[in-house]
Amino acid sequence: MNRLIRSAAPLAALLAVSACNAGGTSGVPSAPQAGAQSARSQMPDWQAKNLATPACPQVVGVPTCMALIQSKSGISRSIAGLQPSDFQTRYDLPSSTNGAGQIVAIVDAYDNPNVASDLAAYRSEFGLGAATFSKYNQNGQQSGYPHGSVGWGVEIDLDVQMVSAACPKCTIYLVEANSSTSSDLQSAEVEAVKLGAHIVSNSWSCLGSDSCVSASDFDTPGVVYLAASGDSGYNHIGAPAVLTSVVSVGGTVLTKNGSKYSETVWNDAGAGCSLIKKPSWQKDPDCKNRTVADISAVAWNVAEYDTYGYSGWFTVGGTSVATPLNAAVFGLAGNASSLTEPQAIWSATQATRKANLNTISSGSDGSCSGEYLCTAGTHQYRTYSGPSGWGTPLGIGLY
Repeated sequence: MNRLIRSAAPLAALLAVSACNAGGTSGVPSAPQAGAQSARSQMPDWQAKNLATPACPQVVGVPTCMALIQSKSGISRSIAGLQPSDFQTRYDLPSSTNGAGQIVAIVDAYDNPNVASDLAAYRSEFGLGAATFSKYNQNGQQSGYPHGSVGWGVEIDLDVQMVSAACPKCTIYLVEANSSTSSDLQSAEVEAVKLGAHIVSNSWSCLGSDSCVSASDFDTPGVVYLAASGDSGYNHIGAPAVLTSVVSVGGTVLTKNGSKYSETVWNDAGAGCSLIKKPSWQKDPDCKNRTVADISAVAWNVAEYDTYGYSGWFTVGGTSVATPLNAAVFGLAGNASSLTEPQAIWSATQATRKANLNTISSGSDGSCSGEYLCTAGTHQYRTYSGPSGWGTPLGIGLY
């Protein structure tokens, strides 16, 4: 276990730095309602209570993976958290029939040399069949992969396994950037589209910066881009999730009681108001700029299999769980090339959203005087909340 990457500095201190970051912070909206925007100042719950360890150092203003490691390695699969049947059942997914021929691309940094064998083990354990999986470097070559990284390796395994969990018939392309710099990740983003992907999933964020990447690299017509909203709660968000061309994915806690499931807001899901100009299709009243998030999925207590830095099964959390799960749902729907997401999610009628998304009506990710921007089930936007967006998948009708 001595190979594990540890945080470069306490996240609470880094978040304090982000408030003064000239590169942009998610900050307070320009025209809030009275008392609506008291920004979260405390460290995330997962850090304060030692509930998880970040797979990658959480450094403000630069791209970092969002995976959170909850358990130690070596636990048995039987106690390793939520698994494909839970996602497929709760989200009413046609996983056994849909998705063939749909390419879901994962963009991550560095290399996980064990990703193919880890994916095979995960799919074998849960009866998902053999994967249609290809790995590329940022130049689109199936050789010359970048140096390995244990931390990003956790993220890589998590991403491909979550796509498999929801859409086992989907084709998965993993595009590995040479490094975690913005320029390399953007090159990988562009290459994923060149390779033919119409769905691109990004489980990383530039915490506290709305401008660390070029918006043009996340805005190809006919491509649905998704990105994690972050794991640091209210008003700690960043690019690419804040971009108006990207589906920002928040997080929930999914629990099972007998055969019944329920969800509440994950209290560390990223949400709030960005510094990006508000798109015309976003009509919520208390944020003058781009509001985050759009949709969500489970972000806690999920099973992962990794043998690069670990020794098998463990549990993970973070909005980097929810992001590839939602990418897979777009794969199940099979019409990504004709969509205008996230605009379509916000432009749908209330009845359409209610019929095709699980409304998350409880929970909060910070303090905002009970406003919908951090609290579920409030205001006229009672079916929307910042940390959970408009809800979690309920079939594929809105995808």
